Amino acid sequence: MVKTPSLGVRVQPEIKAALQRAAADDMRSMSSLIDKILIEWLRKKGYLKA
Repeated sequence: MVKTPSLGVRVQPEIKAALQRAAADDMRSMSSLIDKILIEWLRKKGYLKA
């Protein structure tokens, strides 16, 4: 596995709880789900090529 840079963020407890539930429902880690969400948003906004 390729080592990637880390990024620390602070979120409200209810956001973290919702993210944990969403990640579990998608059978992913929270980190993997955040990565997926960011990639989709960046592509949609044109910051990242498809």
